[in-house]
Amino acid sequence: MLNAGKISWFDYFMLLPILGLAFYLVFIPHQSYPYALHVDEWVHLARSRAIMQAGSTTFVDPFSGVGTVSLSSNLEAGFHLFWGVFQAISGISWMAIFRYFPGVIFVITVLSVYIAARREGFGWEAAFFACLIPSTIGVLGPVFLVPASVGLLFTPLIIFLAFNFRSIWSYLLIFVLTVFLLSIHAPSAIFPIIVLAPYILLNLKGNFKHSLATALALALPFLIIFPWIFNLLLPTAKSLLSPTTQSEFVVLPRVIQTYGFLPILFSLLGVFVLAIRGGNKNYGLILGLLAMLLMLVSYYTFNYGIWIMYERGLTFMMLVASIVAGAGLMVVKNLTLPASFDTWLTPFITRNAGRFLCLVLIAVTLFVAIPERQSALYYQMIDEEDYQAFVWIEEHLGKDYQKAILDPWKATAFTAITGKTIYTRTHSYPTDKDRRAYDFLEQGSASTTFLKENGISIVYTRVYDTDRNKNFDYSSNNPDLTEVARNIYLLKD
Repeated sequence: MLNAGKISWFDYFMLLPILGLAFYLVFIPHQSYPYALHVDEWVHLARSRAIMQAGSTTFVDPFSGVGTVSLSSNLEAGFHLFWGVFQAISGISWMAIFRYFPGVIFVITVLSVYIAARREGFGWEAAFFACLIPSTIGVLGPVFLVPASVGLLFTPLIIFLAFNFRSIWSYLLIFVLTVFLLSIHAPSAIFPIIVLAPYILLNLKGNFKHSLATALALALPFLIIFPWIFNLLLPTAKSLLSPTTQSEFVVLPRVIQTYGFLPILFSLLGVFVLAIRGGNKNYGLILGLLAMLLMLVSYYTFNYGIWIMYERGLTFMMLVASIVAGAGLMVVKNLTLPASFDTWLTPFITRNAGRFLCLVLIAVTLFVAIPERQSALYYQMIDEEDYQAFVWIEEHLGKDYQKAILDPWKATAFTAITGKTIYTRTHSYPTDKDRRAYDFLEQGSASTTFLKENGISIVYTRVYDTDRNKNFDYSSNNPDLTEVARNIYLLKD
């Protein structure tokens, strides 16, 4: 029988470097790049600034300056409000937040996995595999400061509370955590329900009150926000029955391969171990993982469903798989050699053979995983010269100069940094409007009529050429434009 209340020296010995490893693996792409990495991060930054400037969850769209963004259309308002308030109180620069806090949040996520699994006897083992959850530009993941990454850390805590406590306070805390998840990222609040649904069903017979209370704690937050999401129900129902096109950046086998074959093998071993141990918690965890897998496989096989649920669900599936894999590694760690081996090995080695083997397997896993993470490719939307130019615009150009035209690929970061609106921006794929912007800049920004018709007063002429993988400074031959700083032109009154 495992003593869940006692943390051994070996747990401490393993947990501390695991937390350090978690931060390092997430920080790798941020080491040489001090700005936000993903277009979604820049969008969240822009909206966080806008929500704070407006002093309300309803604010003017920061990119177009036309129309409003409200709770009914911005289901991540809680995320924007949280980081807006945090930045205002802490005074930490936005770039520092997007550079360092993905690692901080992931460390807390890994620690929450440890907390959830420790009572089952495989805390640090599960935490180790949680470190290996990969990030990609399609799936996102811990590398990015996005709602799904923040929401990830609450799933193990909700599982921990549901598995181990039966008081009104534990149900209240599950309710509060679910409300917070809904406010920052609704899909993140659905995944714990999928994972815990089998456990709730298994407890109906022996512990009906606990099942009912847990189910209510998870479901009531959705009923509370029902008036705000009512208009989304019909489109959501239609999307469930409509085939979708998968992102070229999300290929299920490639994502799983990035997670690692050894972690997957340990997950399979963990399923076997938990099944032998039995009990509602262990069966619930196995079935919860199976439910996540079936959901994902059905989507990637038949292409029906809401794409964001499945692309973001990959990360949550790997989180649950990490917990299960911890059980597999625990079995290896607990292996001992028969006493007959004492004749040619020291008793210390025979008693700790499993731990030695465990450390070897961890070393092999890291030997594969770390180079994989170090070689992972992430796009960069701006460089230092762009950033300094945008900061100059923010500091030197007042409200008389409010709308800009620039490389659409850089325009999202431009608004996030300057707070000014833009003619067009590229989010996923270039549009016809984006191509018109490129043509305008590459042809010397010559059309004053175009600028006036679109209310544009700022032109930034530094354009990134994807084919040649470099930036080009296009000069302007328009006499109605005045260059006030490198690559920055203003329309004359």
